[in-house]
Amino acid sequence: MLPFHKFSRLILVLAFIFPARAIAQSPRFASNLQSLCPPLALPTGTIVNVSTVAQLQSAVNSATAGTTILIADGTYNLNGVYLRVATSNVTLRSASGNRAAVILDGNYITTEIIQIVASNITLADLTLRAAYYHPIHVMTVAGAHTLNTLIYNVHIIDPGEQAIKINSAATGYYTDSGTIACSRIELTDAGRAQIRNNCYTGGIDAHQSRGWVVRDNHIEGFWCAAGLSEHAIHFWVGSRDTLAERNTLVNNARGIGFGLVENGTGRAYGDAPCPTASGYVDHYGGIARNNFVFANRAALFASEYGFDCGICVWQTCGAQILHNTVASTQVPFSSIEWRFSNTVVDLTNNLVTHNLRDRGGVDTQAGNLENAPLTLFVDGANGNLHLNASASVAINQGAMLAAGLCDDDIDGNARPSGAARDIGADELSAATPAQNFLPLIEKQ
Repeated sequence: MLPFHKFSRLILVLAFIFPARAIAQSPRFASNLQSLCPPLALPTGTIVNVSTVAQLQSAVNSATAGTTILIADGTYNLNGVYLRVATSNVTLRSASGNRAAVILDGNYITTEIIQIVASNITLADLTLRAAYYHPIHVMTVAGAHTLNTLIYNVHIIDPGEQAIKINSAATGYYTDSGTIACSRIELTDAGRAQIRNNCYTGGIDAHQSRGWVVRDNHIEGFWCAAGLSEHAIHFWVGSRDTLAERNTLVNNARGIGFGLVENGTGRAYGDAPCPTASGYVDHYGGIARNNFVFANRAALFASEYGFDCGICVWQTCGAQILHNTVASTQVPFSSIEWRFSNTVVDLTNNLVTHNLRDRGGVDTQAGNLENAPLTLFVDGANGNLHLNASASVAINQGAMLAAGLCDDDIDGNARPSGAARDIGADELSAATPAQNFLPLIEKQ
């Protein structure tokens, strides 16, 4: 195999994001979709090529700042080996750029496949499978924050607990300013059978973390027959300024969560970001925009908690929930809900097939459409939540938003495309190719 830096050139291989059984995606390919999930740049600095578990572990343990570790195609059965990235400015990625071709398999023996305890770490173009606990764990150690983590074009399958765990493990030091993008996270039926402790699982679970961006991901299957899974995307315990955008969340018990509990001990901020709050705040600020949240699986609805909520805002001050589409083929508890006295939330231009549920706090609403029929969508029963051209109750019916708050849609198309904004995550567009694709890097 040629080393990555000697490839004569790169080609873009357009690979389907979803298998045939999964949610249908847009028939309107955005001309700028490639710019949302482009291949990462060629590596620079020290490059280390590995092709065995022993080489991989050694390369991670001995990496110096500026090192890129390139993993040859293959399945790596870790069987207890874990990778702890403790040096800043290190990248771990597949040599081919094809995430399906490099599988790090914990076989439910390795507790955490990759631990990140340093800043400016990149994980890209990999598949992680069957960790006993967390496939990826981002945390702090004494004496330093863990900043600027990038998780990009990574496929996580069947975590034993949460797929990506993010938390402070040292008092006063935090896991801030990370990005999770262009990735797929899923719990399959086989993996669900491995979940323990009353459904202690979820997609992304972040505590005390500020300024994370979670964008352009597909997260699916986080629910249990008994017990309540955490959300597909969940930031709480004093997290702040989370941006969750352009994600597709399918058949999860709970979709996006800002906050969770009414009282607790979370991260405190010196600039008083929520001066009107009296007592505990579980999440500060945050924007959820242009997300598709969908449920249609009979087994999910028949489970103990069913489809609990699409977007859940609990004890969160200053959240903005903008231009999301939440649809389900059976009744959820809430399509979107807000709860507890310190919650202050702006809900604008959201399209839901069922209800907006007020459970406490202060809300401001404009341009939302409740109890929308599935016929508004290209294929509502199977999860293609792009608008039909005949969806007149949603097209050009949205409320105005200030520039910069939500200037595009789930496909990256500019808003508005007509006389006014369309309600929901999709802005009706004229381009009509057959399928959305994710660009992958491969050698020639």
